[in-house]
Amino acid sequence: MPTIDFDQVKACIDVPPTAERLLSKCEKEIRFSVNLLLYPHGLVEADAYIVYHNTARGPGKGGLRIWPTVTAEHTRALAELMTWKTALVGVPFGGAKSGIALDPSALPGANKTAIIKEYVHMISSELMSGAYVPAPDLGSTASDMAVIYGETHRPESVTGKPPRVGGLPGRREATGYGVARIAALASEALLSQPINQARVAVQGFGNVGGWTCRFLAEQGARIVGVADLTGGVYREGGLPIDELSAYVAEKKGLAGFPGDAITNEQLLALDVDLLIPAAVESVIDEHNAGEVSARLIIEAANGPTTPAGEAVLARRGIPIVPDILANSGGVVASYVEWHQAKSGAMTKKEETYQTVAEQLEAAFSRVRSTVCSRRITHRVAAWVVAVDELIRTMRDRGWIPAQG
Repeated sequence: MPTIDFDQVKACIDVPPTAERLLSKCEKEIRFSVNLLLYPHGLVEADAYIVYHNTARGPGKGGLRIWPTVTAEHTRALAELMTWKTALVGVPFGGAKSGIALDPSALPGANKTAIIKEYVHMISSELMSGAYVPAPDLGSTASDMAVIYGETHRPESVTGKPPRVGGLPGRREATGYGVARIAALASEALLSQPINQARVAVQGFGNVGGWTCRFLAEQGARIVGVADLTGGVYREGGLPIDELSAYVAEKKGLAGFPGDAITNEQLLALDVDLLIPAAVESVIDEHNAGEVSARLIIEAANGPTTPAGEAVLARRGIPIVPDILANSGGVVASYVEWHQAKSGAMTKKEETYQTVAEQLEAAFSRVRSTVCSRRITHRVAAWVVAVDELIRTMRDRGWIPAQG
């Protein structure tokens, strides 16, 4: 997964050496083991991690990933990504991440709950102090966050909880809502095309991809192609998203839905206005970037485009709205939930959407202004805005000298 390129940032703004050193390494890493005797599996052993990249702006914020490929290195990269994301969209959180190297599908029901409880037990000091605030990520759910809350008894210790147990109305769909809002802004600004005239392909139909499709369809966009791990479907006239959602809920995948069956590779090559990778990282690389036919890419997943793939797209004139901007609606909503939990306030779904829209629109405006003034890519512009914000924050806190 790509990390920030300070050379490109320093070509645009002054980055003090002390700031670069602090932002080029993680503040703190905790490695531990989750070990439980579970029926019928026997002893389940899993490596687990918490990484704090930078907490200048506030508590470490980042999801709990439960997936077989979780590693310390990957957790570091995701924690760093959260640092840039929170700074870019202006929420007072730092960047962090945690992970457990397990296959969640192999531990259904009570066994997964037991794993979550053991995870809380192992890192109780981090959660009880408020230093780290987890949320759902790949392999974890709102119900898992409710388990964490049940162990800590502190509603602000975790976000992404179900609304009935102190969660935020609108939090579940906030990332998809934000992606759709950024897609509409980008379509207008970069393609001079209103979103209700856009043809869209989305890779991934989980929480992020599914809600992105719903919100884009509500705005009048035509979703012509969608794919997930099981397969994909294409309809030139547009896919009925409500029917598609009901089908996936029943069948657990897109395969077999009426329409032209397509593969994930074919979806990435569809001739559309907007391509939205909303599944996993590194799906667009130097091998397939030359086949991409979309006019604009909106990164709903974390790191879906490799640096080599991005170089190919740049040569072909295909712009990318980067992940730290496009998919940051979730962390904005997490801040609203965290604030609600600490204050005892109540928030309506429409208020959640409004806050997400306001923060993302402001961030998009700053990125676009930087793109136009510096003549750089949207990714580099997003880095520049985020790093500048972090430099100012670290000066405010006395972490770096006022002039160095």
